[in-house]
Amino acid sequence: MAVRGPVPSFPVLHMQRPAFLRGFKLTGKSEVRHLLRICTKVMLLITWGSVATVMHANAAQLERAGHLRLVDDLDRPQDGYCLDILGSGPYVRFDMPLTAHNCKPGLYEDEAVVLEPSGRILFPAYGVCATVAGINKRALAGAAVMPRSCGEKTPFLDADSLQRFLHRTDGRIELAGSGLCMTVGDTSDSTFEATHRWRTLFMQKCDIAPLSHSRWKFVIPDS
Repeated sequence: MAVRGPVPSFPVLHMQRPAFLRGFKLTGKSEVRHLLRICTKVMLLITWGSVATVMHANAAQLERAGHLRLVDDLDRPQDGYCLDILGSGPYVRFDMPLTAHNCKPGLYEDEAVVLEPSGRILFPAYGVCATVAGINKRALAGAAVMPRSCGEKTPFLDADSLQRFLHRTDGRIELAGSGLCMTVGDTSDSTFEATHRWRTLFMQKCDIAPLSHSRWKFVIPDS
């Protein structure tokens, strides 16, 4: 099929050598190919080195991970309720609030957490932290808890102070200095799997949150 209209012209791009290549004289195509192979190998080594470092750090954190589980099992005496990221496998939803989901057997990535000394609740498989939804570094009763990047600082979200929790001696988990404690809802419903249950998760004033719905424990499940 013929192309109608004038044939477009394209500018010739003159690529500048990287600084570390300036001063080298390349006299033949074979030398150019050899140098390109060296550069490719160097870049791959740098990339894989960075990936390996991240993977090693994540693996070390996963070894310390466990469930953040409600002390009272409520209507799930067989497995109780755990802090959970919505979704599964490649379909994990970081744009949706965290929930209390019946604890799955073993340790799934979307329920595996590390309680860091800083007060953050980290999901090491994803590098995200439990983050109370708030404005101007403050939250209100009823606020949801979201999975967001640890220490995230983006327009309308300075997450650091909304990710610092205190695990109190009474078992409650308080957003540090806020008087708000992590609480689950009164009712449960089935999930996408008919035998599973979930409850809402939100921040409630600690002095009125029912103990049965707001006391938590860190548990390393049987493998």
